[in-house]
Amino acid sequence: MSALPWRTPVCDRLGMDVPIFGFSHSLEVVAEIARAGGYGVFGVARELPDAIPGLLARLRDAVGDAPFAVDLMLPAGMPADDAEAEAGRAAIPEAHRAFVDGLRRRWAVPPATRPNFFSRTIRTRALFAEQVDAVLASDVDAVATAVGLALEVVARVRASGKTTIALVGTPRHASAALAAGAEVLVAQGYDAGGHTGTIGTLSLVPQVVELAGDVPVIAAGGIACGAQVAAALALGAQGAWLGTAWLGAGEAHVPAALRAKLLAAGSDDTTITRAHSGKPCRVVRSAWSDAWAEPGAPEPLSMPWQHALTGELLAAIEEHEVADPIYEAAGQSVAWLRDVEPTATILARLVEETGAALARLAEPAMRSAPAAGARPVPAAPSDPAAARTPCHART
Repeated sequence: MSALPWRTPVCDRLGMDVPIFGFSHSLEVVAEIARAGGYGVFGVARELPDAIPGLLARLRDAVGDAPFAVDLMLPAGMPADDAEAEAGRAAIPEAHRAFVDGLRRRWAVPPATRPNFFSRTIRTRALFAEQVDAVLASDVDAVATAVGLALEVVARVRASGKTTIALVGTPRHASAALAAGAEVLVAQGYDAGGHTGTIGTLSLVPQVVELAGDVPVIAAGGIACGAQVAAALALGAQGAWLGTAWLGAGEAHVPAALRAKLLAAGSDDTTITRAHSGKPCRVVRSAWSDAWAEPGAPEPLSMPWQHALTGELLAAIEEHEVADPIYEAAGQSVAWLRDVEPTATILARLVEETGAALARLAEPAMRSAPAAGARPVPAAPSDPAAARTPCHART
């Protein structure tokens, strides 16, 4: 790929061609992003430690010398080990168990025949330590940490020679990450899918940029088209981090019933719920999130006990593609998902749209100062294609 006119310093620092980061739980999607010049980020928080070495070896074989990162969740307050986790599972209130059994009957969900991460394990500090050990033993280029900042993990990542990336949702979190030695910050706004805070992307990013000084900041949350990437650069970010956009990738392992729901969704079809993990999490709205919000429904349990309660049922819903309750974490940018497309096509379109958006901003009519009291009226572009909105969300 030829050098982009909007290439930023983080590209040289991390070794990618395009300042677009792509997070996915799909190894194939991450590999395609890396091969196409972006920075692939493989989510391994849902992987058992003994599976991580093989997965990362496969990913390295797929991308060659192209850099990529892994993303780990390190929330505080988890049980110490499996024994403490099983004791906590046994203490789950009967009212919560009865409610989940009622949901199974309501949607006639058959039992799961294939376990997944949430049906066979509970997050513990011992599990996190084993995941970190497996990642640090690999040749991954960078490690991103989310939903928690373990100082000793950041120190170990830096000592290993890998780049440390911290996802932050508030200026306070950004200050803590900088003090811990994080080398790249991802300012993730309220618009984002998954576990998210309360500050919108447009408000959060420039605050984190100001705090970060020379430390690169990547914007995240609600970004799925080139105009939004251009806006992130205008806010002072050196790139954009996208997650939801790749749920429409052909290489993603998305059940058909879920994919149909995602392709039909608009921004207002996402909701913040604790019914997924016990922490506030933005997901595409479904009968699952609605049921937990009904009058008389119990309050979701805290992490990790909510998944200890619901893991088997959620695994069964996904396996059998039960349409009403099936869901996935998705940001407000889900409105830009329209079709199933190759990952490389999605990235190429983002690059083209970003360049077009930045070119429009550089037009003399956009840059000239209006007369006192006058409202600026940009001249019509000479290229009819440039007059189109750079990216159209579903309405």
